[in-house]
Amino acid sequence: MWRGVAGGALIGCVVGLAGCGLFRRAPAPIEAYPGAVQTGTASWYGPGFHGNRTSSGEIYDQYDLTAAHQTLPLGTRVAVTNLDNGRQVEVRINDRGPFVKGRAIDLSYAAARSLGMIAPGTVPVRIEVLGAVQATLPTAVYTIQVGSFADRENALRLKGSLAKRFDDVHVATLDGSAGTYYRVRVGRFPRREAAADFARGVAPLGLPVIIVEDGAQP
Repeated sequence: MWRGVAGGALIGCVVGLAGCGLFRRAPAPIEAYPGAVQTGTASWYGPGFHGNRTSSGEIYDQYDLTAAHQTLPLGTRVAVTNLDNGRQVEVRINDRGPFVKGRAIDLSYAAARSLGMIAPGTVPVRIEVLGAVQATLPTAVYTIQVGSFADRENALRLKGSLAKRFDDVHVATLDGSAGTYYRVRVGRFPRREAAADFARGVAPLGLPVIIVEDGAQP
């Protein structure tokens, strides 16, 4: 799946080689074991590929937390951190790419929005392997993630603010070799459709609303 640049941008690239992503040094390779780290440039892909089949055989959904990587096994879970602003998101590798030299990972629209990189298009990132994806259980439930922070106090402040309006606001932690991330989540829903209905009510608050699986029902 080619995710290149438009013709005009490509011409500009040839003229200004030093600033063009096509001529940047390729990122160092990454091993597929938990804790392995890679740094490089992230890009994102969305509307033009929504509904197409990915390299894993899945249908690409730009609103899922997924990504394309050239070498990591399909199904690998990774934590991606935007080195410009410290925001972090967990994604599952389900596609191959990016195919622009110098880029390390191609994120879904939802993942890119969570990292605050929609406008710039590309950002420097840190990629950490978390492990293989776990099989989805029939009893899996869904929750609404509205923020991910490296600073616990920031997560607690958002939790406190949301708790005044919603029930079951909680903070889920994600431990990585670079530290712990605190993900603010709201609600638990037995069906994705129910989570989507709730998310539409939270979205007007201006938060980066994402539907994620949240384990199994107790």
